[in-house]
Amino acid sequence: MKKPALFFSLCALLAACDSGYKKDGPDEVSQQTASSAELKSDSTTGANVAAVAEQPQVDTSTSKIGTGHSGGLVANGAKLIAASDCASCHKEKDKLVGPAYADVAKKYPSNEANISMLASKIIQGGSGNWGAVPMTPHPGVTEADAREMVKYILTLK
Repeated sequence: MKKPALFFSLCALLAACDSGYKKDGPDEVSQQTASSAELKSDSTTGANVAAVAEQPQVDTSTSKIGTGHSGGLVANGAKLIAASDCASCHKEKDKLVGPAYADVAKKYPSNEANISMLASKIIQGGSGNWGAVPMTPHPGVTEADAREMVKYILTLK
């Protein structure tokens, strides 16, 4: 008889105690939404919040602003370089294993003779123009792709 009485009194005690957890909805942070008119009429801060909420979400990362090339052969050359292994030896402005693209652009004017010569260097490799480290050959790169890469590099002065 003591066990059932103890059990019921324990249940009554637990029911009388408030555990602090109230299940009144999902356990997520609720977001209050207000119309643009309500926010704008509320305060200056509300107007700013409404203006920001209406703007399109754009990636404004400082590392990406202005780095995309916008068209033609230049954009194709940049894409081809990004898709290849060029970055393992070259950087745009700094010497790595090979010369910086900007240094190549300074040394060679953009003309057909230089474009053809540099495109063949990409495909066949070579050494002696930038020191003792040889340029690795890239026989899988087509002549047309190599020319587009070179045209892009020669714009980086």
